Amino acid sequence: MKGNSIYGLVGYPVRHSLSPFMHNAAFRHRGISAYYTLFEVLPENLESFLLKDDTVKDIYGNSYPASEVCGFNITIPHKVKAKEILERALSNIDDSVESQTESYYVGFSGAVNTVKKEAQGFRYWNTDASGFLGSLREDLKFEPKGKTALVIGCGGAGRAVIAALSCKGSQASKIYVYDVSPMALNSLFTHFNNFPHLRNIVEFITASFLYKAIDESHLLVNATPLGMKPDDNPPFDLSLLSRNKILYVFDLIYNRTTPLLEKAKELGLPAVGGLGMLLRQGMISFKLWTGQDAPADVMQRALLEGGNNG
Repeated sequence: MKGNSIYGLVGYPVRHSLSPFMHNAAFRHRGISAYYTLFEVLPENLESFLLKDDTVKDIYGNSYPASEVCGFNITIPHKVKAKEILERALSNIDDSVESQTESYYVGFSGAVNTVKKEAQGFRYWNTDASGFLGSLREDLKFEPKGKTALVIGCGGAGRAVIAALSCKGSQASKIYVYDVSPMALNSLFTHFNNFPHLRNIVEFITASFLYKAIDESHLLVNATPLGMKPDDNPPFDLSLLSRNKILYVFDLIYNRTTPLLEKAKELGLPAVGGLGMLLRQGMISFKLWTGQDAPADVMQRALLEGGNNG
């Protein structure tokens, strides 16, 4: 890897990720001397990892000088914490014209998923929201404007989904938000107090209100990691899906067909997983890191091949 610029995914866990397939294929296709790897980082070690100035080690045991590391994607469970760390490090949201949308989503969601290291510090963005909207419209064929949505999970990914569904041009008329963790719900409620216009749009609900939210919604989004592993319990009682015959279902998990997707398809509901979102957010990250357009077909093919071989 000597001489390469190093990029990677920072999260815990990360071994399931297909991101290296698409980014390394894109680097090769564009003739860029760069390598994308996986960094598994415990929550308590995130700050020291991001701000390291000596060496970092990936999950394969390879060590890299921090000076060669040019950027990261951030995933579960670090997206919210990473923003706090980068703000304290006097980093900058990139407000240049070409990245205004992704910069706006950082402040709105309170979460970061793309970081670029520069001589003067870090620049950071949220590409999840745009990636979600693109897949929602192109893969699921769903237009959210004026519709009612139920978002399950309010970690970093859920925050990006809510941000996407709250913005001009794609604004839902109502967004129900549920999480199994009262602490996570309260944290997001506090964050959204900074955005008064959301008070009539976003409604935080408890488990007892889920049935009503599903009845009223046009779109259900699972933004939790529940379903990523075969022994995971679903994030809610899947029998509730049968209450709504016009529901569209989007599960952000991409590494397997989850019980939620299986149930939706059994009921004849339009449903997609998160592979299209992964591709689209990755394409935006690639452009922000390299300044070059992402080779969409190359990256998509690499994702599909990586998933089939995984």
